[in-house]
Amino acid sequence: MKLLYIGDIMGQMGQDTVRQVLPDLIRDEQIDFVIAQGENLSDGKGMTPDDVRGMQKLGIDLFSGGNWSWAKEEIFPLLENAKEPIVRPANYVEEMPGRGYHIAETPFGRVLVINLLGQIVGYYQPETTNPLQKVDEILEQTKNEQLAAVVVDFHGDFSSEKLVIGQYLDGRASLVVGDHWHIPTADAMVFPGGTAHITDVGMTGSLDSCLGIKTEIITQRWASGERSKNVLETEGRKQFCAVLVETKSGDLKAKSIKQIVRYLDN
Repeated sequence: MKLLYIGDIMGQMGQDTVRQVLPDLIRDEQIDFVIAQGENLSDGKGMTPDDVRGMQKLGIDLFSGGNWSWAKEEIFPLLENAKEPIVRPANYVEEMPGRGYHIAETPFGRVLVINLLGQIVGYYQPETTNPLQKVDEILEQTKNEQLAAVVVDFHGDFSSEKLVIGQYLDGRASLVVGDHWHIPTADAMVFPGGTAHITDVGMTGSLDSCLGIKTEIITQRWASGERSKNVLETEGRKQFCAVLVETKSGDLKAKSIKQIVRYLDN
């Protein structure tokens, strides 16, 4: 099975990039299942049902989440519907809509996707439980499922957390992918036990920006020391960041991982 994981889709620029890249990529690479980080999908914060449906038409099969999963209340009915392929952080303490993992039925087998939140995620810091304990709990709950692949999305700031959880799950997951930084790391590899890993997959959206935000907003904030509202960049070049993982036939372990970074002029 070939699995594609797309890094944080950041607002309209991110959606436009997916529209330009994904259909041809699915065809050319013969990709079987597509997962995308969607917590920044709509205006850079949260998801709307219309944007989710639009991305599904382009070939995205499942959406992972993060600290902004609940930013738009109109997504709550989809989060609460167990049939909808959307997950939010499993180790979030507060009672909120949604599920921390989803098992997708595909023609190629059942795919388990787990979403976890790191313990430091910038200005907005929700209370979380221990992600290692939570992922163990979910894997125990699903141990009798006949799975073709297991994907764990770790949405966090610390590179050490992202690396350690990949090693911790080596042999028990097909892919452990880090995101939230919006900057891709150069360490995609398959660990000895057969788990593909990358510390951060990167962002899909504006290239000429600061992580999708207008750079002048960030420099003004930095120079003045004053808090200000983020404004998404809507012009300039775009980037598409993802990883493509191929699993072994009849085995959830990965045999390869390929980093995909594309730059678009318009």
